[in-house]
Amino acid sequence: MLEKRLPFVKEAIPFIAIGCIFVLISLYIKSLIFFSLSVFFTSFTAFFFRDPKRDYRPKKNEILSPADGRIIEIEEKGDKKKISIFMSIFDVHVNRIPADGTVKRIIYEPGCFLRADKKEASYLNEKNKVIIELKEFPYSITLIQIAGKIARRIICWIKEGDKVRAGQKFGLICFGSRVELYLDKRCKVDVRLGQKVKAGITVIGYLG
Repeated sequence: MLEKRLPFVKEAIPFIAIGCIFVLISLYIKSLIFFSLSVFFTSFTAFFFRDPKRDYRPKKNEILSPADGRIIEIEEKGDKKKISIFMSIFDVHVNRIPADGTVKRIIYEPGCFLRADKKEASYLNEKNKVIIELKEFPYSITLIQIAGKIARRIICWIKEGDKVRAGQKFGLICFGSRVELYLDKRCKVDVRLGQKVKAGITVIGYLG
């Protein structure tokens, strides 16, 4: 319940608390530079971990974007369609479920920490795969949270067997990262390269 009342995710609380302690110390030692840096750190942390309320209700076959950011890759991979979204440090980093279903499997893979907007990051970087069996369609979709050069922590709030709904928050990646979505070839992709998208709001395709 606490998280729902806050404008940021609960993972931000330790960082904000540290920032507030630095602010108090800077006031005690009367250091303007230390005070300014402490206020900046605290403010930026709250900004980065922000969690805006989003209540879009998708139609039955709409696929919602799993992340805020910019579309950097759209391609066909065998019988799948791949959409890659790059999140800069200025984007909201809360990830959301694209369509209703059940979490079939979650697979964590250790790896490197290359820049998340590089193509190689898709294969080499640390990642967390979430496979969702769709509620009303005979196939699954796969979400992949990929750490970036600065990001060193992938957070996933769901577990195998959970029933999930479109727009539901499921995870977070810290400080610049990437999310990939693999769709069945029968799905229609309705975004373009370079387009800015918002998690749980932008319709990026249609189930079919």
